[in-house]
Amino acid sequence: MESLTLRTFNKALSSAHIDARIAHILNKYGSNVLVTTSFGTTSVMLLHMISRIKPGFPIHFVDTGFLFPETHAYKDELIRRFGLNVITHKAPYETNQRCSNSRLWETNPDKCCTLNKVEPLQRIMPKYNIWVSGLMGYQSEYRTELEIIQEKKGIFRFYPLIDWTKEQVDDYIDGFGLPRHPLEGMGFSSVGCTHCTVQGDSREGRWSGQNKSECGLHV
Repeated sequence: MESLTLRTFNKALSSAHIDARIAHILNKYGSNVLVTTSFGTTSVMLLHMISRIKPGFPIHFVDTGFLFPETHAYKDELIRRFGLNVITHKAPYETNQRCSNSRLWETNPDKCCTLNKVEPLQRIMPKYNIWVSGLMGYQSEYRTELEIIQEKKGIFRFYPLIDWTKEQVDDYIDGFGLPRHPLEGMGFSSVGCTHCTVQGDSREGRWSGQNKSECGLHV
């Protein structure tokens, strides 16, 4: 991978079928690849693809301690349905409790995200060279600017679905008969922690009323 420029790599992958994009990364770089998911409303596509291309490949998930019960139920359903190998990461119990007791998300949501979501994942990132996640460009203005693969903070970030549209997402889910997140039908287009998520299109329901649209993992 080092012999390829990012521009060349993006150009090559942009013309590849989505399965070919993912298969190339998983098969060639294997144990150097970190795959993450939030079990949110659009997570099912990437999880379904990986389960078909590389059954049993480790899927890393951060449990912030503040997720909706419906998200945990959805996670359990997808694990059963696709035979996923999910590895869960959490902040230390004491850290999570301090955030809960002080309602840190109200006074410093960035710090709350850092402690409960970013840092648990950062502890394992040095083990990997490539990070795969299911971000899509239509979800926010920030994500629209992302490339299929880029290098940032010492790791190659691979977003195989970044150029997908909402219509393609719906076609894929409906075409394969995949289950949707239980909260999606209630008007939640994007689902995170209970105290920072309200109903809304795309990511407008995340950290509503605050100057924040990302947890910090992907920036």
